[in-house]
Amino acid sequence: MGFSKWISLVFILHASLALTIFSKSSLSPEDLAHIPVNFLDFAKRPELSDWMVHIRRKIHENPELGFQEFETSKFIRAELDKMGIAYKYPFAETGVVGYIGTGSPPFVAIRADMDALAIQESVEWEYKSKVPGKMHACGHDAHISMLLGAARILQEHRDELQGTVVLVFQPAEEGGGGAKKMLDDGALEHVDAIFGLHVSSRLPVGAVASRSGPLLAASGFFEAVISGKGGHAAIPQHTIDPILAASNVVVSLQHLVSREADPLDSQVVTVAKFEGGGAFNVIPDSVTIGGTFRAFSKESFIQLKHRIEEVITKQSSVQRCNATVIFNEKEKPFFPVTVNDKDLHKYFREVAGDMLGTQNVKEMQPLMGSEDFSFYTEVIPGYFFFIGMKNETQGQFEEGHSPYFRVNEDVLPYGAALHASLATRYLLEKQPKANPPKGSFRDEL
Repeated sequence: MGFSKWISLVFILHASLALTIFSKSSLSPEDLAHIPVNFLDFAKRPELSDWMVHIRRKIHENPELGFQEFETSKFIRAELDKMGIAYKYPFAETGVVGYIGTGSPPFVAIRADMDALAIQESVEWEYKSKVPGKMHACGHDAHISMLLGAARILQEHRDELQGTVVLVFQPAEEGGGGAKKMLDDGALEHVDAIFGLHVSSRLPVGAVASRSGPLLAASGFFEAVISGKGGHAAIPQHTIDPILAASNVVVSLQHLVSREADPLDSQVVTVAKFEGGGAFNVIPDSVTIGGTFRAFSKESFIQLKHRIEEVITKQSSVQRCNATVIFNEKEKPFFPVTVNDKDLHKYFREVAGDMLGTQNVKEMQPLMGSEDFSFYTEVIPGYFFFIGMKNETQGQFEEGHSPYFRVNEDVLPYGAALHASLATRYLLEKQPKANPPKGSFRDEL
């Protein structure tokens, strides 16, 4: 008997033993507080936790880059089919949106990103990436596994949900702005709120962290080609040196933050790419530089973009060079600031506190990292949080985007249970809208 069939059989056998976590009658605060605890117990059962580990490892072995997650998407749809969960496909080329519950309002979404990174994995283990030059180095394989785990929990209690949980499997978070394309394709139609998470190697297993208001910075990328006149390095007077011009540009760009930005208004400009020439004694015709810029306010972000272009073009002209600046928003859209809704922050602390204990629900400072979850929070109330996976007995867990990145799979039940709890209690506590849309998604699926 195959692993997936065995797991399905175990779930059928255990279904009769599942507790009724909640009912359609009004629940007391004590009853609501028990939901996250019971869901975590459910998620820690070997038949569910082992299944999530299997899912995560299968995806980890077969990483796919942004908007190329065709096999990942197919795998997710197959698992939803096994669970009997209705879904729509495709959104944003490879995205999948599932629906559990009544098919009627209120609607609450829980989201996972699906894409991997163009990194060669350096971790030697049984389930190492099978695709050269590609790796799940930011935990998106774990995010998918946790969302599928939440789907399994919610499907067990689908007849008791007082509304609809929307499962959002999103492509291309890593710079591709998949969230924006999901929105453009109508993935969050009628959704009242959305929750998302990210694994963290800084927090211990069983702890979470977030904050109200701005959490992650707005970000964008830039590239510039600085053109001069190449020639022999021994006679630089007969050349127009783009290396010198580009070097002055890099230094001048650093002044945008140190001398033009308010020290209390966090901003970053980083040049991380510098390409020019291929010989020790030849001055090249051109140099290409590129980098990222980030800020916590829309005004500061727009000002940075303006000044980056101005500094590059004018500083290059001082050195007699020409410069072309490209922001390439179509391929790499600018990410807005990720802003957590203040009411959802209070709600998250209550639910997570009931599950993990209030001492394990941490307030954190804003980070200069960025997330395309921010596109969702621009249009509906949203909440993004970090979930811990650090365990010093298992060695050091590297930060994301490292070829040595590892996931502590002990985190999977916590993420699944938090997803399911946040969605379930939101539906219980959210009053339906006065004028709900006619019909239901169940009618359309």
